[in-house]
Amino acid sequence: MLVTFKTDVGNLTMFEKDALNVLKMMGHSATIPGAILAEDVPDALERLKNALDAEKLSASTDVEDIETDEEEPSVSMAHRGLPLANLLTLAVKENSDLMWSID
Repeated sequence: MLVTFKTDVGNLTMFEKDALNVLKMMGHSATIPGAILAEDVPDALERLKNALDAEKLSASTDVEDIETDEEEPSVSMAHRGLPLANLLTLAVKENSDLMWSID
């Protein structure tokens, strides 16, 4: 399933598994649908950025398996969460609520 994050400044759609991960990173329960009021978005953004930074550090210290030509390259949560962090940054500037639901 797909989850769409909606703000007054734009929308972002993610796979449900990734959306649940970033919701937890923001300190929110993994409840879908849900919302964060504009006044609480800066705190959620800060928690998300901190979690993504921690994810980058842990990924850089992990020993990577050698990929074969048949394997798909993996995309880290740090990269998957970046578009949402960017959307939240814009939402903070515009004092916008964040809502999400399954589409």
